[in-house]
Amino acid sequence: MSRNRERAGSQRPDTGAPHSVAGENPGFSFVVPTEFVELPSKGKFYPPGHPLHDEGSVEIRQMTAKEEDMLTSRTLLKKGIAIDRVLESLIVDKSIDPDSLLIGDRNAIIIATRVSGYGNDYNTTVTCPACNAQQKYSFDLNDTDIFYGEPTVERGIIDNGDGTFNTTLPRSQVSITFKLLTGRDEKSLLNGVESDRKQKITERSVTRQIVSIVTAVNGDTSSQAINYLVQNIPSIDSRHLRLMYKVVAPNVDLTQNFQCEECAHEQDMEVPLSADFFWPDR
Repeated sequence: MSRNRERAGSQRPDTGAPHSVAGENPGFSFVVPTEFVELPSKGKFYPPGHPLHDEGSVEIRQMTAKEEDMLTSRTLLKKGIAIDRVLESLIVDKSIDPDSLLIGDRNAIIIATRVSGYGNDYNTTVTCPACNAQQKYSFDLNDTDIFYGEPTVERGIIDNGDGTFNTTLPRSQVSITFKLLTGRDEKSLLNGVESDRKQKITERSVTRQIVSIVTAVNGDTSSQAINYLVQNIPSIDSRHLRLMYKVVAPNVDLTQNFQCEECAHEQDMEVPLSADFFWPDR
């Protein structure tokens, strides 16, 4: 099956006026370079009026020491907003709210920021799926693909053209309308799972995801209809819905080849975005 993928990082150079560094120094001056990051969504799923509606790329400044301060701020890290502040600082168009970015577009910007700040070599600790040996492994962040999503009628998905999609659940035959998650939605989802963990109750990651993406059940947009679905959806229908979401959601594909140095096991692996993603060993 064709995934209609192209290499990520096909960024075009800044053709606008250079962006000045804040403050002035009488001895020297320089400008912070900017670059255009390709958006996996191509801007198709933002509503009219959003700054990225139908925009194929977004302009960002390259990271400076000011953004490094944000990434090490205990206050921002504790609040879980360090990355948000960095994105706010780096995105040139200040009318763009980082929380409103679709997750795939947000990921593309974060990866481009890391590459421009620290280079494309990403060394992190990996656990071999076969022998459980932990080892340092190097991934190339330039060796990524963009997945644009492929909603097709043949796969049982209807693109409504307004950022939502329809699919029919195979077991219950219920018609579901669902949307793509934004950074704000993802944050709410993660906070909910963390709340479950703190309360020492069963983590509801699956049901919380369904609540986050479903906007209507058989055309009924009420919270009662969505909550009833969540509490009663058969597992086969739940799996179908999550699979359909993956099919339509544009994102950066970080799958790369991994070969264990201990047992020689080899397989494709999702690049783990651990704490050292922005703090490589130097």
